[in-house]
Amino acid sequence: MTNPNLYEQAKAILFGVSVADALGVPVEFKSREYLRLYPVTEMQGYGTYNQPEGTWSDDSSMTFCLAESLTNGFNLEDIAQKCVQWMTQAYWTPYNEVFDIGIITRQSLARYIQGIPAQECGGKDVMDNGNGALMRILPLLFEVKDMPLKERFSTICAVSSLTHRHIRSHFACLYYLEFAAELLKKNDKFIAYQNVNERIASFIQDVEISEIEPFKRLVLGDISHLSEDEIQSSGYVIHTLEASIWCLLTTDNYRDAVLKAVNLGLDTDTTAAVTGGLAGLFYGFDAIPTEWIKILVKKEQINILAKCLSKRYNIIE
Repeated sequence: MTNPNLYEQAKAILFGVSVADALGVPVEFKSREYLRLYPVTEMQGYGTYNQPEGTWSDDSSMTFCLAESLTNGFNLEDIAQKCVQWMTQAYWTPYNEVFDIGIITRQSLARYIQGIPAQECGGKDVMDNGNGALMRILPLLFEVKDMPLKERFSTICAVSSLTHRHIRSHFACLYYLEFAAELLKKNDKFIAYQNVNERIASFIQDVEISEIEPFKRLVLGDISHLSEDEIQSSGYVIHTLEASIWCLLTTDNYRDAVLKAVNLGLDTDTTAAVTGGLAGLFYGFDAIPTEWIKILVKKEQINILAKCLSKRYNIIE
């Protein structure tokens, strides 16, 4: 039978990410101190990239590329080809222009163009742990949520490896999708956080991952108890993951969660986009302010993509 909620969930993910992304684009790289003086409270335009209001960045473009690829089934080569099409032909961009792309992502997709297999393209060194895989991974939730945990992790690793091949990025993507899967169950967000941490802590022991240290604050502590000064918002994948969970847990609606993420400063669009995906899932599409959606570039095309994505997975066994 079909699941009538899946279209709403797909909309919540795609609009949750892109609306928040667009909020952050005009102030990317601004310091936290600057944003304390001039906080973002509504959708703005121009600023860092001189783009009109409602313009989303590479975070959403690559999210849409993954989502569109999944509408035809899981195929890593097709995901890679769509991402290359974005980088080289401005596919799934607001105004047919790629105005923001990470160095690691650019280098990785260039390797794919040169003939390197998709799963071997990503940066694999410890310094290659930017947030470029995390920011685009959320649509994969529909593909992996019913898999056994080890199979989920293997699939997530494959998709992450297109641009980010280090275990730290893989594990950050796993944590994010595990949290999203808990939110799909409509659990209280603090119960979701507890459930994810218990499952992740056990999984670390099972697979003998040696990368636990960077995740200790998140998995073994309670990140919601930390102050804003203890939360960082650079492009480092751990900072983005921690900040997104912290913003979700320390607010009680979509608007406040994503604005909190933007006003942390620095990598404002990605911190907001990753937060917005979770907040969209948890609070629902209808919780995203309509005035922000009205301004969003290509909102009709995003809605069509959400319909196509939901049709692909709209079966309950």
